[in-house]
Amino acid sequence: MALSGKIALVTGAGSGLGKASAIRLARDGADLILWGRTESKLAQTGEEILRLGRRCKWYSVDVNKTDEIQEAVRRARREFGEIDILVNSAGVNIPQRAEEVTVEAWDTIVDTNLKGLFFCCQAVGVQSMIPRRKGVIINISSQAGKVALPYRAAYCASKGGVDQVTRVLAYEWARFNIRVNAVAPTFVETPFTEKMLADPEFRNFVMDNIPLKRLATQDEVAAAVSFLVSDEASIITGAVLPVDGGWTIH
Repeated sequence: MALSGKIALVTGAGSGLGKASAIRLARDGADLILWGRTESKLAQTGEEILRLGRRCKWYSVDVNKTDEIQEAVRRARREFGEIDILVNSAGVNIPQRAEEVTVEAWDTIVDTNLKGLFFCCQAVGVQSMIPRRKGVIINISSQAGKVALPYRAAYCASKGGVDQVTRVLAYEWARFNIRVNAVAPTFVETPFTEKMLADPEFRNFVMDNIPLKRLATQDEVAAAVSFLVSDEASIITGAVLPVDGGWTIH
């Protein structure tokens, strides 16, 4: 079990890619701290991890509320231990035409996907990783950080920011032996994307742009996360790994 003895904190762990990543890390031997907004969903993820024989605690934390993040990290460290791995998976999307984007929607998307992500990195880095001079951070980005997607001006902006924050943190924190990478999936069938992919026109647009002609699975994204946090990837930092079926090669 490659991650035995490691403690991983996963945000957005109640469903979708956060849940899949948390369970994969547990299968690989890590103990888990789960963050999310809905405690009942976190409990479902946590109970599955406990059945795998791993330690797990879950806390209701909204990364939009940056003033809560520092204290949430302190509590997790106090009650569970130092954090070796951080996976930032909390994210939102509100599809809108560019001419219809509201300030409220823009702020919700950017505050969650980019601002909250950065301050989670900062809190875990300053409190737990930098003092011990070790740690791995994985940011869940998107192909939307590299290519334009219709009706997603704010989302694309947030994910482009995630890619750049990943590179800057990797550059600055290499001196502390902290690796920072991102995983950038194409569309994945999750509760997050279910409604948009139910639109036949939009689903055809997606499939026409993926050379492999299929969506990514949650397990495939989680496998990329697991690889990047493992010692097998010990020389990799500052990378944004596409898990996109080839969308971004053309």
